[in-house]
Amino acid sequence: MTFSVDVTVRGYELDTQGHLNQAVYLQYAEHARWELLRAAGLPQEKLLASGVGPVALEVTMRYLRELRGGDKVRVTCQFVYGGGMTFKVVQQIVKDDGTVAAEISGVAGMLDLTTRRLITDPRSHLTALADNPDLLSG
Repeated sequence: MTFSVDVTVRGYELDTQGHLNQAVYLQYAEHARWELLRAAGLPQEKLLASGVGPVALEVTMRYLRELRGGDKVRVTCQFVYGGGMTFKVVQQIVKDDGTVAAEISGVAGMLDLTTRRLITDPRSHLTALADNPDLLSG
């Protein structure tokens, strides 16, 4: 399932050329990841109380179209699980007209906050804790 959140580009996020600063694209992606977890019933407090926290291990950004102040975009987020301790995070930033402005792909894991090591089965751990585990299925 692909989750999404809507964002409006704010003027203070623009660079001197009048388009969205490159680092803010990553902030939008991060916002969508946290909103996905929250919508699944896994706000930060609940994850921390369970002794784990999400960690980004690798992020690749492809900038495809500029975004300007006032643009309305949809930021998608999908977790794609394989085997092992990591999972893929696949995201897009899509303009109102359907144009893909950016593609974000990454590798993430769930960090055991005591041992400071990745847990072995993040999908099972997350879905067991979630109120709405279907949102976490990729």
